[in-house]
Amino acid sequence: MKQISSRDNSTFKTLRALAESSRERRKQHKTLLDGMHLVAAYCVRYGSPEILALSESGFGMPEIRAFLDAHPDMEPVVFTDTMFGEISPVAMPTGILAAIATPPSPAARELTGSCVLLDAVQDPGNMGSILRTAAAAGIEEVFLGEGCAIAWSPRVLRAAMGAHFALRIHEHAALENVLAKFSGHRICASLRGSKTLYELDLTGPVAWLFGNEGAGLSPPLEALADHVVVIPMPGGTESLNVAAAAAVCLFEEVRQKRPR
Repeated sequence: MKQISSRDNSTFKTLRALAESSRERRKQHKTLLDGMHLVAAYCVRYGSPEILALSESGFGMPEIRAFLDAHPDMEPVVFTDTMFGEISPVAMPTGILAAIATPPSPAARELTGSCVLLDAVQDPGNMGSILRTAAAAGIEEVFLGEGCAIAWSPRVLRAAMGAHFALRIHEHAALENVLAKFSGHRICASLRGSKTLYELDLTGPVAWLFGNEGAGLSPPLEALADHVVVIPMPGGTESLNVAAAAAVCLFEEVRQKRPR
């Protein structure tokens, strides 16, 4: 390992810039993973990160030491706890983070299964939650239209808890084009729905459309849906958070596709 105690160190400056600036992350095509779960999930999929950084206290944690013992090829850099707090993208640092190259959007391929399309979902917590739900529901393809939160930002990564590495995430996607090439049902949930979610047959491929937290799905995209459905809310709540609505929809599909 290499210990760093100077703020003039180039590695420290690089990590602090990535932690503080989304512009810098875009410029360098890099991002930060914070926490043992995210770092380990990345290593399983992609191998060693560009930089593996630890705090002094993190270096002494049994879970982190076990990870290092299992990956002797990785040479971490260790910062004082105070300096580590300055390069961590979260308010409560976990003791381990990694700098990685942001994976590019995957190549287009024929859509044979269900997918999720997001239209201007701006909150990083909502974005991460939807990605996590999609991965848990067995979805492989997620398309993010213009106006969405940056999928590989530290906050989205943190909320998704490793789901990124189980998904094919297409950023800046032309959602209309994706729908035009999709041969299954195109479904969106809206308070304007003419039938309930539970009236639909979801046993085939579905393209799920979810929209902005406040404005919902844009009218042109909603017009492309085969079905506009409402989620029953007998408790009288006016609406669901978009991440909660996505979870209800995706797991109703899971329920219907379970072997009987």
